[in-house]
Amino acid sequence: MTDFDTQSGVIYTDNCFQIADACEHQDIFNPATLQKEGRIAICDNEVAELVVNKANTSQKNWTNIDPKSRAALLHELANTIAAADMTQVAKQMTLEMGKPFPEAMGELANVAPIFRYYAEMARDDAGNVAGTTQMGSFQYSRMEPLGVSVHVMPFNFPILLMCWTVAASLAAGNACIIKPAEATSLSTLRFMEVFNQLPINQVQCVTGGADIAQALIKSKGTHIVAFTGGVEAGKKVNVACAEQFKPCIIEAGGNDSMIISKHAPLEVAVPGSVCAAFHLSGQICTSAERFFVHEDIHDEFVERFTEAAKSLRIGNGLEQSELGPLVSQAARDKVQRLVAAAIEGGAKLACGGKIPAGLDTGWFYEPTILTNVNPDMEIMQSEVFGPVASICKVKSVEEAIELANNSEFGLGSSIFTTDLKESMMAAEKFESGMVWVNNPLIDNDALPFGGWKMSGQGRELGRDGLNAFRQSKMVIIDHDPIVHEWWYPYKNDVFYQES
Repeated sequence: MTDFDTQSGVIYTDNCFQIADACEHQDIFNPATLQKEGRIAICDNEVAELVVNKANTSQKNWTNIDPKSRAALLHELANTIAAADMTQVAKQMTLEMGKPFPEAMGELANVAPIFRYYAEMARDDAGNVAGTTQMGSFQYSRMEPLGVSVHVMPFNFPILLMCWTVAASLAAGNACIIKPAEATSLSTLRFMEVFNQLPINQVQCVTGGADIAQALIKSKGTHIVAFTGGVEAGKKVNVACAEQFKPCIIEAGGNDSMIISKHAPLEVAVPGSVCAAFHLSGQICTSAERFFVHEDIHDEFVERFTEAAKSLRIGNGLEQSELGPLVSQAARDKVQRLVAAAIEGGAKLACGGKIPAGLDTGWFYEPTILTNVNPDMEIMQSEVFGPVASICKVKSVEEAIELANNSEFGLGSSIFTTDLKESMMAAEKFESGMVWVNNPLIDNDALPFGGWKMSGQGRELGRDGLNAFRQSKMVIIDHDPIVHEWWYPYKNDVFYQES
């Protein structure tokens, strides 16, 4: 990675960084120190149309490259990513949104395999030959690109989640325009250099807020949108796409449930729950927020869970810490409000619930565990997106699943148990797009990622993730043309005649 000027307000187009002329700028602040880390361009409609036109020109050439050659180019891209020193990208990510540096490096280490997976998937699967309805007729479907894809990204995994959809879109034959979250625009731009080896303008990146996102989404020159973010923003994306019959993939978060069965191995369930609840300070769409713990082991679990949470180190992501700050003051304000309302409603504070001592600067918040929580509390019905675990005591796994399903969200659900019946019941009865038994948060490039209900629509990863960026075309070829009996003109005897 070459030197990158964080103060320049550039965008990535024409396979290089360029100043976005005449655009306003927004300062980016470190959530741990509140110091200014750089600034980004707030791009306007004129910039949107410029990059859209460039993307369409590039895509017409890209789609004419045969799948084998496209796969080779994506493998070369994966090799570049794997060999690159991503230290500065990871550090920039930590400075922008507070993620502990080892986790930022870990995120980047998972990127290259995505491009390898979709390079081969797109080459392997390009359509389907059907059993013919007429002899002498070759009947099949073929998969073709949609055109130009728009990728509106979140701050929590800015590079990995971007590459989930960008890799699939490129493999399908599309050109890509990326609109990163404002908070992680600088780290996203630093990463863009890896795309220099692709044909010009095959991937572009513009910065800004909701206005530039809507301009890209509403443009007639874009053809599919991949969005990850909040429910309200997801609804606006969906409406804008619906007005043009433009397909979209929406990942709108959740308030995932975690069941701790009386058959749970607590020596595994406790550290697993700590990771599920507090990883990235709870700022993960699949974070476990609602805990349903069997009454037989409730007190022991709470005691051990609390002890483990208290041992977590909180601090600057560039120092030795498991928990960094929340991304913004607004994010921490929301968490504080939900916790305060729960306590006022009768919930008990097992630990946390405050700003850590000595960390008054920055948006830090202690890992927080609430007990005696009512399932109807706002904290149990909202996406907290912070380091908070709310615990309800239950009498059975059946009751726990019923309560877990009582949510407008349905992204992921987890259970810790060594009972096979409970494992199978959870897999069958959870109303969510993903289920984890004894292993929360894990994903697989080859399996679909996404949610039910208000958690979104469409899927990323797996074959579903590739097909989201393609459209099918039915083809009928008669290699030996004949006149068919059902063609005009009709024979006289086919008409109804009165006897």
